Amino acid sequence: MYKHRIGFALQRHCKLPVCLRLKHDSNQPPSEPGNYYDPDTINENPMHRVKRFLKRDLNQLVSTFNDPFNQYEDSKLFPKTVDLLIVGGGAIGSSIAYWIQNKVRDGLSIVVVDKDLSVNNNHMTPDEYSKASSALSAGGIRQQFSLKENIQLSMYSAQFLREIKTHLTIPENDPPEVSFNPSGYLYLASEKGADTMLQNHKVQKDAGARVELLSPDIMKKRYPWLNTEGIVLGSLGTLNEGWFDSWSMLEAFKKKAKSLGTYYVEGEVVDFGFKVDPSIVTENDPNKEYEGINSVKVKLPNGEFQQIVFALCIIAAGADSGKVARMAKVGTGDGFLSTPLPVEPRKRFVYCIHAPKGPSIAPMVIDPSGFYFRPDGFDNHYICGKSPDDENEPSTSNLDVDHEYFEKEIWPLLAHRVPAFNEAKVKSSWAGYYDYNWYDQNAIVGAHPSYFNLFLATGFSGHGIQQAPAVGRAVMEMITDGGFINIDLTKFGFGRLIAEKPLYEKNVI
Repeated sequence: MYKHRIGFALQRHCKLPVCLRLKHDSNQPPSEPGNYYDPDTINENPMHRVKRFLKRDLNQLVSTFNDPFNQYEDSKLFPKTVDLLIVGGGAIGSSIAYWIQNKVRDGLSIVVVDKDLSVNNNHMTPDEYSKASSALSAGGIRQQFSLKENIQLSMYSAQFLREIKTHLTIPENDPPEVSFNPSGYLYLASEKGADTMLQNHKVQKDAGARVELLSPDIMKKRYPWLNTEGIVLGSLGTLNEGWFDSWSMLEAFKKKAKSLGTYYVEGEVVDFGFKVDPSIVTENDPNKEYEGINSVKVKLPNGEFQQIVFALCIIAAGADSGKVARMAKVGTGDGFLSTPLPVEPRKRFVYCIHAPKGPSIAPMVIDPSGFYFRPDGFDNHYICGKSPDDENEPSTSNLDVDHEYFEKEIWPLLAHRVPAFNEAKVKSSWAGYYDYNWYDQNAIVGAHPSYFNLFLATGFSGHGIQQAPAVGRAVMEMITDGGFINIDLTKFGFGRLIAEKPLYEKNVI
């Protein structure tokens, strides 16, 4: 049934955006196709295509028998024609691949393209995903948001983490272990932020989150190591909050998706291919033919280029999503295509410190100044960080760590809030990219109004790793069922950018 829904022969029967409609008079000769990288693939003789697919399937059976994860060693087996292409194989992209593949099984061919992986390994290598936001995050999960949808997303993701062995275990393999630590988040509010914390608390409670408000006296009794000077209120998540091993979750999603039949391709999408379809026109200009996207050009690690023709495409490329979308004329075209996808990389530093007299047990603490810290394992080790001011954003040209930033901007705040951190020493550090939505710092999930076959799942601005399980399920519902079922993410659609109606979060970290 899913082949029928979005297969090549019937892809026009996908639900079209409101700005597009089918032209009744479709007897015109087709327009000359443009920007095809490999016309032979698109205009391939049907018998040759059947022969190529049979050869691919036979080789795949042999490959699967020897090693189910060893794919595409022979370039002749490259997946040139697929039903669903996902650009980005991080937590969001791999979660989407898992959820869709798990539902449709062999009903669709799904390919994930990512430039930061190695597809021929059962287990991820140290170099794999070395620049991915998913693997470089602090791995936090919380329900303390001001928007109901964000609360619901993280509540389900917490449930998923508790049940991850049921979802992502591969038969005859060890079950995944993400080391979920449910120690909670402790938000601290000054007098300036107390009213906002009270408003957020009501939204969180109405959404079903388990959150408790704490006075400075109660916090002092529970956390004697905490200096409550300047703090008038605290908010503690008592269920479904804490942190987990983001690398392990990403690996589990990827391995499970591959075991179900998803193909991972190591490569970088460098351009889109376009095709004029005279049977579809835009509502605002009935005389203008519809130009859609139907393929990508992929640069492989060996420098070669390959084309992948798709029925549907999902951009889930994290910090690179804005750049990928521009290749599809998002932000450079006419009409709705004149609105850019406002996602760009922002670099953030994470420092691992050791404080011999620090608290042995603590929640993730969020200070009004913007810094955070949480325990990292045992032996009084912690990780911490702080987002820079807009005018002091670090360069994204590399992943070098600014060690002076800790000394000048973070350590004084840490030592003030937790006096035991006055003796803290940095043991290691790393930098990672946020898929930063500069428009309103919230996710963009849904279809693009100018293309009937382009979907977006990006712009999470630091919340992607904790919301990946729920977002993957939501995108699966959108693709296979035609709309959101469990959590309505309509507000997060691209339309808010066009309508200029930002969706802001309060107390963003």
